[in-house]
Order: sequence, then structure tokens, then C-alpha cells
Amino acid sequence: MYPFDSIFMEFAIKSLSQYNTRFYIIPPALGIDFRILNGYTYLTPLGVADPEEIGARVPLFMERAGHYFQNWDSLYEQWKGKIKGVIEDMEALRFDALPEMEDLNWITDGRGLSSSFDLMSKYHRLIELGLQGWQYHFEFLNLGYAAYLDYFGFCKEAFPDIADQSIARMVSGIEVDLFRPDDELKRLAQAAVDLGVASVVKSGSAAEAMEQLTQSEGGSKWLDEFDKSKDPWFNFSGGTGFYHHDPVWIENLDVPFAFLRDYIDKVKAGEDIARPLQDLRAERERMADEYASLLPDDEARETFQGKLGLARTVFPYVENHNFYVEHWHHSVFWRKMRELGDVFVSAGFTEETDDIFYLRRDEIPEALFDMSSGWAVGAPARGPHYWPREIERRKGIVAALRKWTPPPALGEPPEVVTEPFTIMLWGITSDSISGWLGGGEDSDVLKGFAGSPGVAEGPARVLTSAAEIDQLQEGEILVAPITAPSWAPVFSKIAGAVTDIGGMMSHAAIVCREYGLPAVVGTGFATHNIKSGQRIRVDGGTGTVSVIE
Repeated sequence: MYPFDSIFMEFAIKSLSQYNTRFYIIPPALGIDFRILNGYTYLTPLGVADPEEIGARVPLFMERAGHYFQNWDSLYEQWKGKIKGVIEDMEALRFDALPEMEDLNWITDGRGLSSSFDLMSKYHRLIELGLQGWQYHFEFLNLGYAAYLDYFGFCKEAFPDIADQSIARMVSGIEVDLFRPDDELKRLAQAAVDLGVASVVKSGSAAEAMEQLTQSEGGSKWLDEFDKSKDPWFNFSGGTGFYHHDPVWIENLDVPFAFLRDYIDKVKAGEDIARPLQDLRAERERMADEYASLLPDDEARETFQGKLGLARTVFPYVENHNFYVEHWHHSVFWRKMRELGDVFVSAGFTEETDDIFYLRRDEIPEALFDMSSGWAVGAPARGPHYWPREIERRKGIVAALRKWTPPPALGEPPEVVTEPFTIMLWGITSDSISGWLGGGEDSDVLKGFAGSPGVAEGPARVLTSAAEIDQLQEGEILVAPITAPSWAPVFSKIAGAVTDIGGMMSHAAIVCREYGLPAVVGTGFATHNIKSGQRIRVDGGTGTVSVIE
């Protein structure tokens, strides 16, 4: 992790924790503590152990969380307005190099401030907006996971033999904005075929294809449709969005075009590229009715339907927030930081735009003040003599740390993990931590969470970054540390998925359930033990992955 890139991990942990500890008073859970070791982040959830304290927290949680659960839809609509407002404010920021002299209108308007003051203020405002986005991120999220865990716990008690993914499948088949970028690609693929411009869309680079498309009526119509999709839906990171180097679709159109071209081939071959939503909905209702019929009385059935209904109500936010914050909000944030990076280059503080990410966020105000002081005085700033050499030194450190293989967990595992986000998204439980610490690096059989039902055998394709995604071939089994929402288009070509990290509500598990693919998540060692080309067997029912040959 680059020095600056720790910013969103810091913001995320602070924001997540405050809602557990200071807002909703989650009965068995406090926040999450973290450490960074050699550029890698380690997390530990903090719980409440005293039964009396847990009991005292319950009525506080019921009152506070109850308000959100009772007003979920209206508060969620309000939330979307708030996060879009943060993004608009961020878009409005402009970072420009300091001028040789102030414009005359700064004098005639009587501003009494300088361009350098403006520059420093805008940086602080950008950081503020970055944190504000994360404050909003967790306003609902842990409540959503808590509602799902409550529903999950009821099902486990009422139906002792129920599989985890059966519980999850009763909440599947719901339209969410996180799938919109992929849905827009499918729409554009169909439009390209319908308008007779499929061959043009598939030719050359994205820029070359778009230039050719301007030369025909069908192409111009397709470009109009493309523009409707591009903003905001292509503010979509090829990674998690946490890192400045994650590729963003709207900034590199060759990435979505590659997925788009695959979809065009499928449309022309007569394949149905839509997610099987109707089938998923029919199956979830069949399962819900079947399990409800097993309950002893109407009161139990009413409780079950209430908990299931709440889990379905909160599910769209549980997925959608990821597009609005980690993707759209972060994409704009990183673009603005690069604008500031250009200012550093023009002032001689750095040699390349992205060198700014080798500074910590608390070092940038000092560098900006140095830059501003030199500009104001008319004397050379110290930065050009210090930062290029220091950045070169840090580049060497980061390069060395990339070669290190970090252990999956450190220290003694907590006796019990009760923090909902940790369990549902990352799949971190007391059992999984003990398994990681107990080894397994050399095993041909891996255990994880049964993320999505089904069995698949096929060649593995191990990917460690979004940049490698074009290596995936039809029918392969994806093996990755974690998957990103922007990888959704490849789920139409893979046979199954395996991840090192993840729980029942992780992206890989949810998308595989939506696409009807087997998935095992949270294995800990899959990318270490499995090599591309090896034949593996994925059993999404038992949560096991076996290396066959």
C-alpha cells in the first residue's frame, strides 16, 4: 500500500467503528482496530464480553436502529441525495498551479485572499469530502448486516440443518444499482447489434471505434446511448476503489469495451446475457414458502416473514452503497488528487503526477505551505530539493515490500467475533482465523465459506489484480484474493469462483448466487496453493476446493 493510499482504510475503520460504538450501540460489538505492517493492513474486531453490558445495550440499539428500520426507504432516498451532493462538491474543486501574479480581479473584487490560500483550502476540503463520504457509507451498512445476521440466526435456530447459502438465496434476485454498470454494457451490446454497428464497436481501440462510429447514423445513435451509460455508471473501479492505481472505466474506456465486445459475441450467438432474475425470484419464494411451512405456528411464521422481509428491504443498500462510495466517490477523489499531483510536478516538488501518492496525507499540507511560502516570498521553496530524492527512496521501499508474502493473520485470535461487518463481508470468524493461523498453505484441499451452491470442475485462473482480468478464458474457475464489482462481466464466462477473503455477503458470493455459479469464499490460501492451469473442483455446497491435477 502506498503511503497516501492508507487514507480510505483509516476513514473506513473510523466511520464503521463509530456507528457500532457511538451511534447504534450494537449490543455485542464495538469497533475494529487495525495495524499496518510492511504496507499491509491487519484488522481485529473488538467485542463486548460482559453479558450484563450486552443486555444494557440492547434497548439502546432497539430504539436507535428501530428508527432506521421503520423509516428505511425514506432515509435511504435522503442518503442518495447526500452522497450525490458530496460527489458534486468534489467535482467542483479545481487544482491549478500557482500563477506568476494574481489576476487583477482578485484585487478589484477585494478578496483579501491568495491563490495559495485557495490551493491549501481546497486540499483540506477534498480530504474532508473524502471522510464525509465514508461517514455516509456506514450510516446504514452495519444495520443492514445486523438485520441479515438476525434473520440468519433465526433460520439457523428454527431450521438446524439449513445451509448458509439457502438462507442467502431467499434474499436474492433483487435489482441493485451495483449491477447497473454491467447491465449497461449488456444494453449497449444489444444496441450495437440492433443498430448494425457491432463490427465497428469491436474494431481497434475504444477511441478508434468511437471515432469510426461518428461517421454513420447508427453509430451516432449508439454513441448517444453510450453517453447515457458512461456518467455515472462507468465511474467504476477495476479494483476495490481503495487504491489510486485501480483502473477506472471512465478513464480507460478500453476496459469496458473489452467486456462489451464479449457481450456482443454472446448476443450474436443468440445467448441470453441477462441475469436470471425471474428464476431467482421464483426460487426464493418457493424456498421461503417451503421453510415457512416447517414452522410450528402462525406466530413463528409471522416472525420468519418479518425478518426475511427486513433482510430483503436492507439488501439494496448493502450492495448499492459500494457503487456510490467505493466506485463513484473514490473515482472522483483520485482524479482530483491527480490534479493536485500535476501542481506538484509544475512546482518541481515531484517528477510525475502519481508521485504525490508516496507522501502521507499529513505531509501534503506541509509541502503545500512550503510551496505557498516560496511563491509568496519569491524565493525557492525547499520541496524541490527534498521530495524528489525522498520519493525515490520510498519507491524502493514499496517495491521491496511488494515481494514480501504477508501472513494471513497475526497474533492470538479473539475468543469470539461479533462485529457484523467483519463476519458478513470479510468472512472473518473465530473459526476462520484459527484455520488461517493453523496453516494450510500447502494443502490440496481448502475449506472456506459455502458462498453459492453448485459444483464445478475446470482449469483454475489465478488473478491477483484487475490488470490480469483479460487473461480469463471461457469455462475457467476464477481464483482471486477478492473480487471487485467491476469484474461482474466475467462471471458470464467463468464456471465458478474461489477467493481468499470473503463471507456470505461478499461480492463474489452475491454475484455467483445471482449468476447461478458455485463459489467458495474466505479460503485464506487459494491464491497461494493453486496455480493457473491446475484442474480444481469447487463445491459451493460444502465450501471445499480440491486440486485434482
